[in-house]
Parts: sequence; structure tokens; C-alpha cells
Amino acid sequence: MTLMLLDSASLWYRAYYGMPDTLSAPDGTPVNAIRGYIDMTARLISVYKPNRLVACLDGDWRPSWRVELFPDYKANRLEAEGDEEEEPETLTPQIPILLDLLDLFGIPVVGVDDFEADDVMATYAEIEKGPIRIVTGDRDLFQMVDDRRDIKVVYLAKGISQHDLVDKAYVENKYSIPGDRYALFAMFRGDPSDGLPGVKGIGEKG
Repeated sequence: MTLMLLDSASLWYRAYYGMPDTLSAPDGTPVNAIRGYIDMTARLISVYKPNRLVACLDGDWRPSWRVELFPDYKANRLEAEGDEEEEPETLTPQIPILLDLLDLFGIPVVGVDDFEADDVMATYAEIEKGPIRIVTGDRDLFQMVDDRRDIKVVYLAKGISQHDLVDKAYVENKYSIPGDRYALFAMFRGDPSDGLPGVKGIGEKG
């Protein structure tokens, strides 16, 4: 009974930038992100044949409790004014339509206030039995890989057609670290995309 967890924002951003912006509904509403998201999800279902599928959302892309711990967390992504993340104007109206479509398809959509989609997926990975496939373009989820419970990450950094299936061996080969130590490695390395500096003088190559 394979459970597939979709990092929905990761998918719709990838779809938005990967599909032509000329795709639109009869009324002129852009639908390139919607089309790409549905196409990618269909391909993933065809390849991995999950029995269950959950679309995971950010309840808050920059949770207050994380900002309290580290005020610069994702501050580099803020709009010039306000607390909102920068988002393409033609993507914003597509998201409610996409969520309605997922509901019509019977795909559960789960987000929790003041938590990110990563937190939702990690919680599912902790409490559900494997096999579990976590679909994302975010390396942070590598820390959830567990060969014993058959939890793997479907990593989309190179696109849907050339995605990697990440297990402990992948982590070991990619980073020359024990496969179950990615979280510690990431803490030392930091993540500039999230405004996390890491430890000075320590990087992926040591």
C-alpha cells in the first residue's frame, strides 16, 4: 500500500516555469501551472502506482515559530513590503482552481496552520507505514529516507523525466556521508535559499 506525498508548491512552481505561458482557458485565465501539475502527477502515478495520494500544502510558508528561532529565515524571499512570499502574478489565480480540481479528483489536500508542507510530509512519513514516496524538489526531505521502512524521495531537481529516487545509498554517494546523517550535514552546510548560513568554513566538499 504505497503512499505518495506531493510537495504541491514545489510541483506547481516547476509546472508554471516548465509549461508555455500561452496555455489558457477560454476566458483567458492562465492554466500552464494547472496543466503541468496534473500531467506530472499522472506520470508519477503511472510510474510508482501508489495506492494513496496526498497533496501537501504550506499552512504558512514562513512559520512564526521558525522566525522567532531565526529571524532571517526565508527573509530573502519576502516582497519589498509585507510578509508575503514573492509569487508570479499569473500563477496566483491558478492555485485555487488547481485545489478545486484535486478535490474533484478525490485527492486529499492537507495543510496545517503555521507549518510548512515539509512538516506535513515529514509527519506522514513518521506515522504511516511504508512504502512511502515523497515527491519534491527540496533536498531537506532527504533526512526522511529510511530503507528499512521503504521511505524514498522522488527528487525532481532534474525534472520529472530525469528525476532521482533517493535512498540511503544515493545520499552516501552524493555527499560522502552516512545515509542517515543528512539532517546533521544540512545543518552544518546551511541553505542560502532559506537564508540559513550554516557553519562558516563548512560546505559540501568539507
